[in-house]
Amino acid sequence: MFNTLYKKVLKVVIEIKRKNMYRKAQELGFTHPEVVNCSQQLDHLLNKYIKQAA
Repeated sequence: MFNTLYKKVLKVVIEIKRKNMYRKAQELGFTHPEVVNCSQQLDHLLNKYIKQAA
């Protein structure tokens, strides 16, 4: 039960982070440090999600 709920919450957080990253990339450019940082955070979240799926 907890694992399923955690995965659902993590999926929502990933989508929010992804949309935020795209918005920042449009405003600041893809190589801006804020966008790169956001991308790294998104990678970390995706890795967590993949580990939960395994």
